[in-house]
Amino acid sequence: MKKILLLTTGGTIASRKTEQGLAPQLTPEELLSYLPDFSSLCRITTLPLLNLDSTNISPEHWLEMAAAIEENYSSYDGFVICHGTDTLAYSAAALSYLIQNSAKPIVLTGAQQPIDAENTDARTNLADSLLYANSGPSGVCIVFGSHVIAGTRAKKMRTKSYNAFTSINFPELASVRGQRVIRYIPWEKPDVPNFFHKLNSRVFLLKLTPGMPAEAFAAAGKLCDGLIIESYGVGGIPSLYLKELEALTQQGKTIIMATQVPQEGSDLSVYQVGHILKKKYHLLETYDMTLEATVTKLMWALGQTSDQETIRELFKTTVNYDLLF
Repeated sequence: MKKILLLTTGGTIASRKTEQGLAPQLTPEELLSYLPDFSSLCRITTLPLLNLDSTNISPEHWLEMAAAIEENYSSYDGFVICHGTDTLAYSAAALSYLIQNSAKPIVLTGAQQPIDAENTDARTNLADSLLYANSGPSGVCIVFGSHVIAGTRAKKMRTKSYNAFTSINFPELASVRGQRVIRYIPWEKPDVPNFFHKLNSRVFLLKLTPGMPAEAFAAAGKLCDGLIIESYGVGGIPSLYLKELEALTQQGKTIIMATQVPQEGSDLSVYQVGHILKKKYHLLETYDMTLEATVTKLMWALGQTSDQETIRELFKTTVNYDLLF
């Protein structure tokens, strides 16, 4: 019988109603009490890490989650992390970079309704996650609404519906049907996991809007070592901002061009406004990456080195299906 470690961080799945709205309160043992039959499927040990609304999750908490898995990695066959939905995609992406080449499943899940609610998705999501963690496929993923999504490809698309998460620009890894895991993407079991211990959270996202003052670039530059510019369409920056962009590159900031469009990704080579940027300023671009993966991958890359060429190579290296170009 396999051994699964259930880590809890709070979130809606573990919340109760209070006079001020839902707040995380349930212990992991209380969560498992709603799934009494799982004792015959696998041996579950619990580890309460945090008790937070996921709005309050930050990079230091991602490091704490990764450290807990590293510390217990040799003792368990799989891991399930219960987490709030609002920043679930960020946490899954961050763990994909902090824990690479895992031969064991690391599953994140949550719910749109508390587990003690009469009509809730929590019991199904937790049961599916434990089943998936017990089935063997490796790596970091999200299990939600019976869908299995790579940790770098998930995005929360709905605030209330139970089918809250979508896999962006990449197929789902699998689905859970009853007591079966149907795998769609073939996988090879890695030999040795690679754990990382540093993130640089000085990353800023600047969303372009028509008429935005040029001074916004300089202000953003003061706050960060890495700047992600969320542009229009396949990518480009209005010419009135090029002076500010050049100043940031001369300051040694790592600059990445992203797109505000969720599907299909960026391509700076399509239009003149993008081609000039790529040729003159050598900007990195996200291609088909999600915004959540872009933010956390840049934090990870900046945490490993300050050398610009090495940062570029790390960012352009595919991790957990995050980048196809």
